[in-house]
Amino acid sequence: MYYTTINHTDERSDFGMDKDLLEILGRRTAREGEEELMLAILEDAVACFQKYVREQGGKGKALFRDAENWILSKNSDWLFSFENICEVLGFDPKYLRQGLMRWKEKARRKGFAAHKQSPKPEQFKGLHKN
Repeated sequence: MYYTTINHTDERSDFGMDKDLLEILGRRTAREGEEELMLAILEDAVACFQKYVREQGGKGKALFRDAENWILSKNSDWLFSFENICEVLGFDPKYLRQGLMRWKEKARRKGFAAHKQSPKPEQFKGLHKN
């Protein structure tokens, strides 16, 4: 059996795989998991923003306000800030922010049921930076 080694040593795991390769694969899997978490956070914020855009009080208004404040914040000091999540996922935060603000104004003017217009995850794919 042929094994590819990265550090040209003969350190193998119990399964016959190079330990450096396992470490690299582990980091890659962790990175993918972090990106999935970031996408879930972004999707949840957009869903709350759109679902509760017309709420006048109570929990719905608070959820909308929290989502809107997070989206509008340009602070990138926090790992899970809107700015950082967009950057990691390859979205242009300014473009996405502007689109959501235009959507909000349209939703409030027309008074349509926002939750029926929420984007599907695959719609985020078109928002990647070039």
